[in-house]
Amino acid sequence: MKGSDHRRRQVARSMVLILIVILSGSATATTLNYEPPEIEAGNVTNAANGSTLVAVQGWHVDGEGNEKKPARLLSFDSTGNLSWEYNGSKRGANWFYDADPLANGNILAVNTIREDGVGKTLVYELDSETRERVWQVKFNITDTHDVDLINGDQLLVANMRQWDESNETSNDRLFIYDLSEERIVWEWSFKAHYPASMDGGMKPDWTHVNDVDKVAPGTYMASPRNFDQVIVIDRETKNITHQLGEDDNYSIMHEQHNPAYLETDDGRPVILVPDSENNRVVEYTCTERIAGECRWNSTWEVGTDQFNWPRDANRLPNGNTLITDSRHHRVIEVTPTGDIVWEGYAPWGPFSAERVAVGNDGVRSPTMSDLGYQGQYNLSGTAGLTASTASGGLTFPEWVRTNIGGTPVVGSHARTLADTWQAGAPWVRPVWMAPWSLVYLVVTALVVLVWALVEVVYRRYHVVDSSPTARN
Repeated sequence: MKGSDHRRRQVARSMVLILIVILSGSATATTLNYEPPEIEAGNVTNAANGSTLVAVQGWHVDGEGNEKKPARLLSFDSTGNLSWEYNGSKRGANWFYDADPLANGNILAVNTIREDGVGKTLVYELDSETRERVWQVKFNITDTHDVDLINGDQLLVANMRQWDESNETSNDRLFIYDLSEERIVWEWSFKAHYPASMDGGMKPDWTHVNDVDKVAPGTYMASPRNFDQVIVIDRETKNITHQLGEDDNYSIMHEQHNPAYLETDDGRPVILVPDSENNRVVEYTCTERIAGECRWNSTWEVGTDQFNWPRDANRLPNGNTLITDSRHHRVIEVTPTGDIVWEGYAPWGPFSAERVAVGNDGVRSPTMSDLGYQGQYNLSGTAGLTASTASGGLTFPEWVRTNIGGTPVVGSHARTLADTWQAGAPWVRPVWMAPWSLVYLVVTALVVLVWALVEVVYRRYHVVDSSPTARN
């Protein structure tokens, strides 16, 4: 019996060893055949109307630790080729977020920095020719994603992660800072309009308000991402005049970014949303008002489950849409029917993109309702220069959702794993490593860990069984 047990153990060990070799070999082979994304043109069938400004967040933990995934501003020419690069990581930036072309040809840039371990927000006007800062303002606020220049000399700020540890209260807000007066002249608090129980209760990143825009005189649109909502606020009354979405109703939106406000020819509000966690871009139209409240209908949708965390979408005057596809490291211009006519690749983690000639005021751009398009459209025409953007390639999270996510019992856990992996893996994976190689190595590590635990348990019980006390 002992000989038989020994042989079974040897066979099991051999099979585990073979599995480890296969997984390690697969990781090595996949990486050897992997070409990391580069700054380059993708599929360009129609030249753009001038340059495209892209703000790249940079993928590294706390904004530090990997110079090969820098925060930077990029300018692409009409054919999708790089015109210039401004490397923020070499200038003290942790991350870049929003960047807007200004009327004078310069750029309003927002990036976060760390001083003595504390996050600060730096806002400045960047000369587009010299890449020198014309002026700058530093706010003692953490990780701000969007600041807009309004009314000539005022900064409209989306202030998230404003956590008061002394009473465990979120002070997330919107505020307006007057550059001439050097002070805050208006502010709007989320806790004054939402219950403390919203999104499961207040926490350090309660709202994650990632965008704020002036959409009309005295009217601002904000995107509290964690509430799965887009809201429009009246400056004078401080009332919420429009609300699209509701907390945890993921059929409408799931942790969206950077919505754009449009209007139909007859004046009805339209909101174009990069629905990030649903991996799509969708347009909602106010089809009717009930007791003054808009009833929103989804009138156009593109790229569902073909995008990977889209975080910006802007309607262009020609009816096309400029979309930032963050985890595919690219910016694309798509027609109303989903055909990609312009594509530029911008690793790592582009956050926003603006067509400079158009600026960031999309209110007067056409809606899909007015153009006569409705329904869902798939993307077509990509150059497929990054993993899974070409037809047939699946990322690990996509594979998990497709093959395991719908199964009974384990399906919900599989989807949670897919979401967690999708959110975390890009930040820690080395630039040179293929996405699937990280999967193989993690599985290898788990196999080795389980094997080691089994060996420890076996040897412990084997020693006990062999002791004189056990034999007696």
